[in-house]
Amino acid sequence: MSTATLDALLNSYARTGDPVREAVAATVHQLALAAVKVRNVINQGALGKAFAGTRGANTDGDIQKDLDVYADDIFLDAVRQAPVALYASEELEQPVLLNADAPIAIAIDPLDGSSNIDTNVSIGTIFSLLPATGAPDKNPAAAFFQPGVNQLAAGFFIYGPQLALVLSLGSGTHVFVQSARLGTFIQAYESRIIPDRAHEFAINAANYRHWDEAVRLYVDDCMKGSEGPRERDFNMRWIASLVADCYRILVRGGVFLYPGDKRRGYAQGRLRLVYEANPIAYLIEQAGGSATDTIGRILEIEPQSLHQRTPLVFGSSREVARIARYHTEPSGIGERSPLFGNRGLFRA
Repeated sequence: MSTATLDALLNSYARTGDPVREAVAATVHQLALAAVKVRNVINQGALGKAFAGTRGANTDGDIQKDLDVYADDIFLDAVRQAPVALYASEELEQPVLLNADAPIAIAIDPLDGSSNIDTNVSIGTIFSLLPATGAPDKNPAAAFFQPGVNQLAAGFFIYGPQLALVLSLGSGTHVFVQSARLGTFIQAYESRIIPDRAHEFAINAANYRHWDEAVRLYVDDCMKGSEGPRERDFNMRWIASLVADCYRILVRGGVFLYPGDKRRGYAQGRLRLVYEANPIAYLIEQAGGSATDTIGRILEIEPQSLHQRTPLVFGSSREVARIARYHTEPSGIGERSPLFGNRGLFRA
């Protein structure tokens, strides 16, 4: 078993004496302590006081669970102990100013996949660390309008059979598992590399009728398996938990799609650029994969609002590039005439 610990990695990363690196390391350390507290509450299930009750909707219209708010409070309290200037949460309308002189800002989804709380499916916490640019005390939101390529670090905790941390400090994507015996996070996978060739895709097929033709055609071709234009068999996966789907892809490859569709409120997708897509894209790219909004690179998008939504495709680079071609160069995908006239496996 590996003896490399999260603290060892953070200490090595901060050893240069760079105050920004020291702030990043201190913040990740505090987040790890908070994640253990959140995991302990999740493990109580329906027996706990902060489990699956609802509080109505958050500022963006999503149903807010008691555990969403509990997790948000725990992480906010944790980063108060670190050199963090600003805390922006999916559960809050505006960022919280903590220390205007601190060098970093954190964007966090304190409980990703909370619709799965009461069904005992893996859920998680996603975070993004950014430079605290501008004047945090005068315009707190401005620091979060940077493109994702400016991230200093990103990661997520996944509360599943194990409590795991997926983390990138800008040099590879590492996976740590929390050891209850040792009381710390132990490295399980060093510098993950996503296989270039995919055999699995993750998408919510129940929305097939709402997708645009490019997404339908891609899924149709995958479903046709070795007899179809892809000439190999695919498995379809969908956990409805972003961290769980991402963890699977980091461990064994594949591609994830959450496109925009024709439903009301879904034209620009449903995942948040700042809180979800950017940190996931950072982790995926650091593992050799790609992440797009179906066409363009996620990390190059400049956010226009704090809770902006985006379509998201990520995973094996070749597969992500192929999905983009279904949107931009459909005539070059397979031999079809007319292009979109074929009947898909999901079509009546």
